Amino acid sequence: MDDGLKIKMYSFTMDCLEPLELAKFYADLLKWEIPFYDEEYACISAPGTAQGAYPGITFQRNPDYIPPVWPGDPEAQQQMAHLDFAVSDLEKAVQYAVHCGAVIADAQFSDGWRVMFDPAGHPFCLCQMKTIMDSPHFALL
Repeated sequence: MDDGLKIKMYSFTMDCLEPLELAKFYADLLKWEIPFYDEEYACISAPGTAQGAYPGITFQRNPDYIPPVWPGDPEAQQQMAHLDFAVSDLEKAVQYAVHCGAVIADAQFSDGWRVMFDPAGHPFCLCQMKTIMDSPHFALL
């Protein structure tokens, strides 16, 4: 095995119909930047970081994309992954996400997080984590 091998997380990639539009939603939600986009891909990253210097989220065009169903239904497109975002104030974060274009899921299973849908129908969670966010060990922007 090559001892010089390096593996670093570059991004989490999401399929969608309109990469730039979905990138704009998440860039607004996270207050991140869009360092790159074209008709097929868009990438968002933390402010002040070069593309690839910090893990980001990329969006790739898939003309056959079908939004997943949540909660699961064996007869429908299943969710394969979702993003969790730590927030210091859950209700304020929910209202901000809605302002950015998110929709609150009808089904909720906890008071500690809210399941939301982005404009392309991907589920994501806003998780109340004030103590973690206030910790000096929580480095993500």
